[in-house]
Amino acid sequence: MKFKKTLAVSVFAALSLAAGAQAQQVVKVGSTPTGSPFTFLDTKTNSIEGVMVDIVKAVGKEAGFEVQIEPMAFSALIGSLTSKRIDVISAAMFITPTREKVVSFSQPVYRYGEGLMVLKSDDKAYKSFADMKGMTVGVQVGTAFVEPIQKSGVFKEVKLYDNPPDMMRDANAGRIQGGFMDYPIAAYIINQGNHPNLKMAKSYEPTVIGSLGLATRKEDTALLERINKALDKLKGDGTIDTILKKWGLAG
Repeated sequence: MKFKKTLAVSVFAALSLAAGAQAQQVVKVGSTPTGSPFTFLDTKTNSIEGVMVDIVKAVGKEAGFEVQIEPMAFSALIGSLTSKRIDVISAAMFITPTREKVVSFSQPVYRYGEGLMVLKSDDKAYKSFADMKGMTVGVQVGTAFVEPIQKSGVFKEVKLYDNPPDMMRDANAGRIQGGFMDYPIAAYIINQGNHPNLKMAKSYEPTVIGSLGLATRKEDTALLERINKALDKLKGDGTIDTILKKWGLAG
């Protein structure tokens, strides 16, 4: 009897430890410090904040894992994931066929296209690339916008930038005549008043419209399943919409 009681206590202790270990699982998440409002460095807290950070934290809470945000350049995200420096990407990254060959994406969490920023003094009603023939423009490296812009053949020069702030500084100073980047990011930053000479070209119609999703390694099917199950719950109970509205985005 004593043996059975001791055995039962040992089994209970082992199960408790296992449950505790699962609850304490830490998932490293790659996010960028330059993608407001999706991901950005909050200088007051010295931490990465934004839409995709809030979403992945909500997913972690629902799925039972702890989120550890790892800041890095956008162009380094996929390489860091496949080399196992991080476990998940949660950033302003479109789900594209090319990327899906390398990583696996969750169900979509938000959809939008590229935006065109120009000087406030530029009153031309740009609608497409054809309206920009002979212009020098910028675009961020690693985004889904690079290829169609380069292949259009209408621009005098297409300058590549590692991050949005550098491109926006050049656009604000008139060193480029226009800049292409994620519309919500560009609009959010311009609305903060940090680049007073810039505006969004409201007439421009995006060429590349895509959806954001969280990304995992191809082999991490169990983790992706947990993420998708959590997203189903968070969409259903209104959490995702609440996060989007918090950052000024339509649900």
